Amino acid sequence: MIDTPIEWTNGNLNDLCDLKKDSCNPSACKSGVYVGLEHIDSGRFFMRTYGKPEQVVSAKNRFTVNDILYGKLRPYLDKAVVAVTEGICSTDIIVFTPKDKTPSFFIVSLLHSDRFIQYAIQTTHGVNHPRTSWAALKDFPTLIPPLPEQQKIAAVLFKIQKAIEVQELIIERTQELKKATMHQVFTYGLSGEKTKETEIGRIPESWDIVPMARAYDFTKKPKHINYSNFDSVAFIPMDLIPNDNPHLGKFINKKSSEISSGTYFEAGDILISKITPCFENGKQCIIEKIPNGFGIATTEVIPVKEKSNLSNKYFLFYYLLKDDVRSMIAGKMEGATGRQRVPNHLLKDFLIPLPALNEQKEIANIFLTIDQKIELHTAKKSALQDLFKTMLNKLITGEIRVKDLDVDLSEINNQENQR
Repeated sequence: MIDTPIEWTNGNLNDLCDLKKDSCNPSACKSGVYVGLEHIDSGRFFMRTYGKPEQVVSAKNRFTVNDILYGKLRPYLDKAVVAVTEGICSTDIIVFTPKDKTPSFFIVSLLHSDRFIQYAIQTTHGVNHPRTSWAALKDFPTLIPPLPEQQKIAAVLFKIQKAIEVQELIIERTQELKKATMHQVFTYGLSGEKTKETEIGRIPESWDIVPMARAYDFTKKPKHINYSNFDSVAFIPMDLIPNDNPHLGKFINKKSSEISSGTYFEAGDILISKITPCFENGKQCIIEKIPNGFGIATTEVIPVKEKSNLSNKYFLFYYLLKDDVRSMIAGKMEGATGRQRVPNHLLKDFLIPLPALNEQKEIANIFLTIDQKIELHTAKKSALQDLFKTMLNKLITGEIRVKDLDVDLSEINNQENQR
């Protein structure tokens, strides 16, 4: 049981902000941006992308700087941001205006708290598109700290959010570097040699072009393997296969009696998804270690392994992630619309570049290093997100106090002064 801070008062959301009722026809809005639920990220204080008002035809809600935009449609009840510009937003977004000097970022912090989200969920109504309303949310009971502590709470959480943004920016820039590097090394190689034009594009003169099946083996289940001889077998469903990353995070151990179908694979294999849109999205991974040395995956993958002294699995893994290569293969998928697949024979006959093995390994190591950087900053981002969630819930309830801390309020004050 948390003791209520003496200086804090009991109140509700209506004590902190008002509903803003200001709709307009997009054609009458001469400036600003458009915000839909798709432009608001869960758990974030800020928007990173916007739409264009001229693309909207129906009347929308108007907002200005420091208004709070809250998604009222389930399952988007964890979407709440502070507006840093003026514009119009979807009618599935409620616009709140802070009362008096209440910091916008304190209100948006409250809207991200676990207590508020659970409260909002309980107030939703409707069958096909459950939603909440201001009439239901305004009575949300909450403790209200004095203004100076509101500002400090907002400032602390603001800084964590900004730190998350820094990690996101590093990840985005590194992903851009990865894409640019792919084009460079798969076109010009690493040694600066002359290039030649081929049926698969420009490549270094010393590189060969071969069908994939000549450089790599397509794994098949050996006749001597009987699943019933094993207590359990590793199983990998499609949702555990990562996008654009070689490392498998986890797998499921299944009793052999529970296995009725699946694709046999072995340690060292590349699992390449073959169904749309998983293939286009880069869902594939490399199996480094697995119990028993083999496992079962979804039937929607093709397992491929390198050939000793000829090919490198990571070289192929990264080559298959090139946008133009994916598009070329995807354009030859077979099957009904929406359930198209890459057939095995297509990959076996698909032409790929094949440099000397040592150059394959050098190229692979470049991309592995880039991916390690992405993974490092992804882990930092995840840790900051966990810190943010923990701090938010403890600060909003008074379990952690910041009233006596020397907190820099300049960023919060600069934003609030635009009100």
